Parts: sequence; C-alpha cells; structure tokens
Amino acid sequence: MDNSKIAHHISENFNKELEDIRNKVLAMGGLVEEQIDLAVKAFIISDMELAETVIKQDNEVDDFEMEIDAECTQILALRQPAAFDLRLLLTVLRVITELERIGDLAERIAKMAIQLSGNENKNDQYHELKHIAGLVKEMLHGALDSFARMSIDGITDITGSDEQVDREYASIIRQLITQMMEDPRNITRTLDILWTVRALERIGDHSRYICEHLIYMVKGEDVRHLTQAELEAKMKG
Repeated sequence: MDNSKIAHHISENFNKELEDIRNKVLAMGGLVEEQIDLAVKAFIISDMELAETVIKQDNEVDDFEMEIDAECTQILALRQPAAFDLRLLLTVLRVITELERIGDLAERIAKMAIQLSGNENKNDQYHELKHIAGLVKEMLHGALDSFARMSIDGITDITGSDEQVDREYASIIRQLITQMMEDPRNITRTLDILWTVRALERIGDHSRYICEHLIYMVKGEDVRHLTQAELEAKMKG
C-alpha cells in the first residue's frame, strides 16, 4: 500500500491534513529513536550531558503527542472520515501513545545513567545491553518505516524480533542474578542495570504493538493478543 490511499479526496485540504499528521508522527518517531540512542549511550559511558538531553527531549515528545491528538480529534469531528481514513486516524492515535511510552522508557534509562554516574564504569559488562538495545532500535525503526510506506509487507519479521528480545532479556536477567548472588556489594548497581534492561525489553513490546496497529490500519483486523505463529498464519491467509 502506498500514499495513494490518502490522496483521492475531493477536498485538497483533507489530503493536506492527513499528510501533515503522518509527517508529524514520523517526526515524533524520529525524536523517540534519538532518545533511545542517546539514553543507551549515556548509560554505557556515564555521559550526564547526554542523559539530560534525553530528559529534556521527553517534553518535546509529549508536545508532539498532544498536538497530533488534537489534530486527529478535530478531523474526526469535522470530517467524519470512514473506511481507511478512519482506521488511519485511529491508528495514529494508538501509535503516538506507544511512542510516548517509549519516550518515557528512554527517559527512565537516562535517569538510571545519572543515578549510576558516581559508580565505577564497567563498560565490559554492557555488551549484552548494547545487543538488546540494537535489537529494539531495529524493531522501532522497522515499524516506523512501515508506517511511512503505509505497508505491512514483511511486518511479521519485525514482530518476530520481539521473541529474540525476550530471550536476550531472560538471559541477561539470569546473569545479573548470578552477579548479585556472587557479590552482594553489587546489588544496588545491578538492580539499576536490571531496570534499564527491562526498559529496553518494554520498548521492544511497544514496537511490536505499533506493528499490530499498522495491520489494523491496512487490513482492518485486530491482531492484538495473537501469538507470533498465529499472526504469521493470519498474514499468510
């Protein structure tokens, strides 16, 4: 599916309104992607300036959410859209909620970076964290790319990555628990790392949810709560 789906309205202003909303969603998504990238870097290298930048960016993300929400509400009230246009607007409202929550999680990671700033930096322990961060960033980028193209081709590859993220998360948790048992002095620091990894795992979940919302937008089918196997079967069918 391409942009022609929203390019055949009698009202040119309606076309522009929908395109403006889509562009703002993508701008919001780009900002959230930057938040994640900076937050993880801040955590790994104990860069307080980067962490503060992420925290400040969260206000911009919130502003995007409120602005897009208001525009969608106005269109729903005045244009009374139907069919694909209605699903598009409902999807946008859901997607910006997911993005706002991802932004909050990035902010949490940044705050953890500040909390750990006084401790000895042990970059060698962050290999697994970097890996799971890379996975969830790829998931979010793929979801936003699908929204930009208004296409769900290959979207099950993105949702399937969530299972890999969950496996990585479980593996890291086991490692962190072992570290705490071996040296109780590391408990506070290890718990902070644990919450950071948990935040990354949740970002993967929200990225998957965005994909599910996009499937609703394109196909008009609610695929929430389906397993990966069930989702793949439905997409093939």
